[in-house]
Amino acid sequence: MLDKLKSMALRYEDLEAQLSDPGVYGDAAKLRSINRELKELGPVVEAYRAYEKAEEERAQAEWLLHDPDFRDLAREELEQAKEEMERLREELKILLLPRDPNDERSVIMELRGGVGGEEGALFAHSLLRMYTMYAQSKGWKMDIVSLNETELGGVKECSVLIEGEGAFSRLKFESGVHRVQRVPETESGGRIHTSAATVAVLPEAEDVELEIDPRELQIDTYRSSGAGGQHVNKTESAIRITHLPTGLVVECQDERSQYKNKDKAMKVLRSRLLDMEREKQSAATAAARKSQVGSGDRSERIRTYNFPQGRVTDHRIGLTLYKIDAIMDGALDELIDALVTADQAERLKNSEQLLTTQQPGACPIER
Repeated sequence: MLDKLKSMALRYEDLEAQLSDPGVYGDAAKLRSINRELKELGPVVEAYRAYEKAEEERAQAEWLLHDPDFRDLAREELEQAKEEMERLREELKILLLPRDPNDERSVIMELRGGVGGEEGALFAHSLLRMYTMYAQSKGWKMDIVSLNETELGGVKECSVLIEGEGAFSRLKFESGVHRVQRVPETESGGRIHTSAATVAVLPEAEDVELEIDPRELQIDTYRSSGAGGQHVNKTESAIRITHLPTGLVVECQDERSQYKNKDKAMKVLRSRLLDMEREKQSAATAAARKSQVGSGDRSERIRTYNFPQGRVTDHRIGLTLYKIDAIMDGALDELIDALVTADQAERLKNSEQLLTTQQPGACPIER
């Protein structure tokens, strides 16, 4: 692990050196790539350098323990250095956890009213307002893609696009059933009703990049048929391309040139394969959305918003906050920070279990 940290620090220094080269600024793509990598490596390298500094202070304090005049001061500094090293060890463990590749993507968020009829739809509208205000506080751009409202202004179904740095990393924990307990505006008797709304959070799909392996293609040539004079009967200019993994077959005989026919056939094949990939991606997204949304039943809840008691409880981590008004106005960071911390703790636990299984007694950061 120490070797990995050293390697990351050297890479960071190399990237900084590249930025000092004026020629880099003429290549926008390369400049973006360097800045993106610097941003990713920055927190790790900063923590690693702080760890090395604390280790130097520990070594110096241990050396001073042999001097009677500085022994008491050295003990104090030694204890402080050890505490700082332990803190930085834990920080580095978290920073080195594998990142979710979708974390920096923008978000497609879908909301719909669940059980409770009109009240469930009205609560979905309240959630839409909450996420809108949260996105604004983060400086993200939010656009409503589709909206199906009830007569009273509730949300039957809604799809929004939220664009901004790290949007998915923060909002991915919002997927699930949100339960509300409050007196509906339509309730004349003042009774508390329990309703629900569902939220699905998906990373925005990137453009599909398609590469075709030539070894997966069977290319046959044959004589063109139909009108075309003597050329049709004498040369094998027509092309048939079969994509072996999918069985897709594309033929082209429009041109007299075999090369041109092949080029056209490849364009058609590429387009069809790309369309298949998009359909497959859409099916996977639909399946993910369905698994996140669930049935809208109250028993699947991830969070409860109790208005009479002024509390919001996240059932996944057992956290209750008595600040429902602020939360409904978009103050979600305290909730989301707790969920992020819990997620990191779980992943850290899993990674340490794996490390223990592979290398009993190994320490993640140890000289």
